[in-house]
Amino acid sequence: MSLLEYSILAFSSLFAIIDPIAVVPLFLAITPNDTPEMRIRMARLACIVAAGVLLLFVVAGNLIFKLLGLTMPAFQIAGSIILFLIAIDMLQARRPQVKETPADTEAGAEKDDIAITPLAVPMLAGPGAISTALILMGKADSLAKQVSLCGSIVLVCLTGFLILRLSAHGAQRISPIAMRIFTRLMGLLLAAIAVQFFLNALIALGIIPPAVVPVG
Repeated sequence: MSLLEYSILAFSSLFAIIDPIAVVPLFLAITPNDTPEMRIRMARLACIVAAGVLLLFVVAGNLIFKLLGLTMPAFQIAGSIILFLIAIDMLQARRPQVKETPADTEAGAEKDDIAITPLAVPMLAGPGAISTALILMGKADSLAKQVSLCGSIVLVCLTGFLILRLSAHGAQRISPIAMRIFTRLMGLLLAAIAVQFFLNALIALGIIPPAVVPVG
C-alpha cells in the first residue's frame, strides 16, 4: 500500500468511526442553555482532548493496555457505563451531573468537565476510534505512514471542531419545551449507543455470538 493510499484509508476510516456530524445533536442536547461562544469553547477543548487521547494510544496504546492489564472489551464496557449514566440524566431533561469541588463552582469549570466527558471521551475518542487508530498503527510499516496517521488524527479532529463550531448557533431559536423534548430523544439515542458498546464488548469476549447483534 502506497503512502497516499494509506493516508486516504487512515483519514476516511477515522472520520467514519468518529463521525462528528452524528455528534452534533448530542452536542446541542447537553448544552441547551449555553451561548454559542460557550459551545465553541467546549467544542475546541473536546476536539483537542480527543486528538490527544488518540495520539497517545497511537504512540503507546498497546504498552498502556499491557502495563495496566486492560483489554479493549473492558474499555468498551467502561465507556458504555459512562454513556448510560449521562443518558439517564438526559432522559430526565436535566444537565449531566459532574463532580464539583469548592474551587470548581464557576460555570466554566463545569463546562470543561462536560467537554472532556462525554464529548471528547467517549463520543469522539471512544473505543471504536481508539481500536481503529491502533489497527491503522499496526498497518503503518514505515515512519512516513506513522506520521501520516498522526496527521490524519489531527485533521479529523480539526474537521470535527469546524463541524461543531458551525452547529454552535443551532439551538438558539428552539423553544425550551422543544429543547427538553429534543434532549430526551437524544438521551434515548445515547442510551442505545451505550447498550451497543456493551453488547460489542460481550461479543468480543465471546459471551454472545455475533449473529445476535450487529457490531457497529
